Amino acid sequence: MESGILLAMSFDRYVAICDPLRYATVLTDARIVQMGMSVIIRSFCMIFPLPFLLKRLPFCKANVLSHAYCLHPDLIRLPCGDITINNIFGLFTVISTFGLDSALILLSYVFILRSVLAIASREERLKTLNTCVSHICAVLIFYVPMVGVSMVARYGKHAPRYVHTLMSLVYLFVPPMLNPLIYSIKTKEIRRRLCKILLGTKF
Repeated sequence: MESGILLAMSFDRYVAICDPLRYATVLTDARIVQMGMSVIIRSFCMIFPLPFLLKRLPFCKANVLSHAYCLHPDLIRLPCGDITINNIFGLFTVISTFGLDSALILLSYVFILRSVLAIASREERLKTLNTCVSHICAVLIFYVPMVGVSMVARYGKHAPRYVHTLMSLVYLFVPPMLNPLIYSIKTKEIRRRLCKILLGTKF
């Protein structure tokens, strides 16, 4: 769901920078609601079959998970039966959500950069790019831990159990903890207050 929201936000940035005169007509309240509902419906459709695919499998090994939550790749290592369907559906889910979303986010930023580079003034370019900083940071703090968890799950089979647990906790807790900071730090009043608290200085 978060991946879909980040994609919707990248579309917002694309329209705001590449076609600012049509921003109000393209991103109407009705269209924003449609985008939100499509993200929710897609997420539900992707997650709904997973419990049923797991329920049909015989679990005969020790039911100990490497992660602090029910991560599907972690769960499908435990059954004794054929997990081919689970693997295929898991791969399809990753490609059709994270894969597609990240590719479209990247594409939107290619168009944004192309529009920004067409601006003559260097100051205007920086000002325009500055409106994307929060979103880029949000994308990075979401995708980097997710890739980290995937890499550890795939290639860190011989790593200690605490490495898997630590990576899963970073993926689960770090993005929601940092998101409020990322979006509030851009507000001058909040930034001044934080600097005053942390440094004891007036700006």
